[in-house]
This record gives sequence, C-alpha cells and structure tokens, in this order.
Amino acid sequence: TIGVEVHPLDFTTNYGKIRFYCWDTAGQEKFGGLRDGYYIHGNCAIIMFDVTAHVTYKNVPTWYRDLCRVCDSIPIVLCGNKIDIKNKQVKAKQVTFHKKKNLQYFEISSKSNYNYEKPFMYLARKLVGVADLKLVEKPALAPREVQISLVIVCKVSF
Repeated sequence: TIGVEVHPLDFTTNYGKIRFYCWDTAGQEKFGGLRDGYYIHGNCAIIMFDVTAHVTYKNVPTWYRDLCRVCDSIPIVLCGNKIDIKNKQVKAKQVTFHKKKNLQYFEISSKSNYNYEKPFMYLARKLVGVADLKLVEKPALAPREVQISLVIVCKVSF
C-alpha cells in the first residue's frame, strides 16, 4: 500500500457510541513527508510493532519522534502485535520504550482479536476524560485479513 488506509472502528460504550477513524500508515519510512500529512489533526495514536520482527521495535523511537513533531500533545499508546505467535523476537521484558515516555503498553493480536479493544478504550477514556468509560457490547472488529500495523493515527467522533 502506498499512502494510508482508513479503517472506521466503532465502540458502543456506557457513554454512547465512539467511532475511531484509524489512519494506518503501515510504517512507510520512505514516504516520510507524505506520512506526516496524515498525522495532522490526529486525536490520538497507536504505535504498533511486530513482536516477531525486532526491526519494527527498533523503529518505535523514530515513529514516536515523528508523530510528536506533528501532533505534540495527543494520547499515544504502544502495542506489541502478533503476541499469539510463539517465535517472538521481542520479549515482554525487552519492551521498555513506553516507560521512558510514560506511554501505556498493550500486547495484542490483530489476527485473533486478543486485547484488540484495550488500546482503543484506553485512548477513548483519555479523550473523553472519563475513567469509568467501558464497553457495553463487543465491538465489530476489522476482518482478520486487514493488517493494521505500525503507526495508526486516529481521528475520533463521539
């Protein structure tokens, strides 16, 4: 994919419906300037790395820096994806970047939907400013063939 894919993702909460428009930049470093344009007006972000590919975790500081340069005060979470795969190159104890930057960290699997909603609910609580925001029904998640990865900037409607 060149550019970005946009995935709407709806959550029904005890405070009503929240829709995240997830702008998936897929970590395309060679399109850096173009990618920065997609970050503009982002309400929140998920920086996602692949626990089976160490190079993706090594890129996290660069993605974080680039994101903060364009969106300086949005909530950001870090996610380790493919947590359901046995051959991990990045072990949980090696993941320390989030501690340095005071980010929330989640281990997820976009394939099996394991913990998939957790980063979104965390970000929703931050955006709405309500600690007791919770799901009232399971979200309609992206089909398994959709590979949401690397830097995802979300534009949110309430």
